[in-house]
Amino acid sequence: MQIDWIAKLRHLLQVLAFGLAVATLQYAFMPERPYAPMVAYSLAISSLTWAIIDLGRHLFPSAAETGWPTGLSNLLLVGGAIVGGYFLGSSLAEIACRHFGWYANAPPLDRAAQLRNSILVTVLAGVVGSYYFYTVNRSAYLERKMRESSRQADEARLRLLESQLEPHMLFNTLANLRALIATDPPRATAMLDRMIAYLRATLAASRGSQHPLQAEFDRLRDYLELMTVRMGPRLRYTLELPAELATQPLPALLLQPLVENCIQHGLEPQVEGGTITVSARRDGDRLILQVSDTGLGYSPSTPSTGTGFGLAQVRERLLTTYGQQAALDVAVPPGGGTTVTLSFPCAA
Repeated sequence: MQIDWIAKLRHLLQVLAFGLAVATLQYAFMPERPYAPMVAYSLAISSLTWAIIDLGRHLFPSAAETGWPTGLSNLLLVGGAIVGGYFLGSSLAEIACRHFGWYANAPPLDRAAQLRNSILVTVLAGVVGSYYFYTVNRSAYLERKMRESSRQADEARLRLLESQLEPHMLFNTLANLRALIATDPPRATAMLDRMIAYLRATLAASRGSQHPLQAEFDRLRDYLELMTVRMGPRLRYTLELPAELATQPLPALLLQPLVENCIQHGLEPQVEGGTITVSARRDGDRLILQVSDTGLGYSPSTPSTGTGFGLAQVRERLLTTYGQQAALDVAVPPGGGTTVTLSFPCAA
């Protein structure tokens, strides 16, 4: 088992703070006694008791949810640590007090009463400290399980969104193919060949939750080539991907619905067609993806935030993957067309 030494150091500092608080509390009730010996005894006993418990527990089989031994092993470890910590800590504190002269000018001591008080304080502090670290470990385990469950739920949600994307894209493509069969069978055959090649590449890529930006642009090029068979010179496109961003990961087929929107709502209804531009750039620690077209754009009655399947699907996938760190903005440039901008954190 790998030991988290940073966590151990944090626990030790907590124990030392707790021991100092116990010594201060004792001094508040017995101000006639010198403060330094109380601190020495409290710190020595508490730190040794902690060391025996927190380091010794790794020698026993432990429960996954707490990291502590179970049953009799746990009781023996805590009890043995309290006894061992008391006697070893008391001996070390006694040596330190005599060496540094911390007993000087101290009033006579009732040894029996002092022994009872020391044992009582040690037992109470040991039990309270052990319970505290036990609950801390259990809480940390529960938080890890909650994060794991949340991550699994997000992955399942993302898979559901992806499963909605593929049939939507396929339906649109088949509808286009059906229209082309009736008007231009040779071009329909060429489009079918393109679609087979596109689906072969795309279905393999879409099985992963993420893929590199280069793969995303490759799939877009396949799709746009497929649409070019149908639309001919009415469809023109530009893909701008800097080489240094090619390996940046993102959800598979994230941009596909946006490009479909450009064709379906922007270019197809326009007699002369138009141009689609897809670009990527880095702005500090954020990746900026932009999909724009020179089509009809949104009408004044259409909300600028978009409510169609494509935008809603992309927005949902961004939220699922990046949470509030992602942003989606839709703009209608003065010259016409539509520009959709995605922004989310870059991978390290």
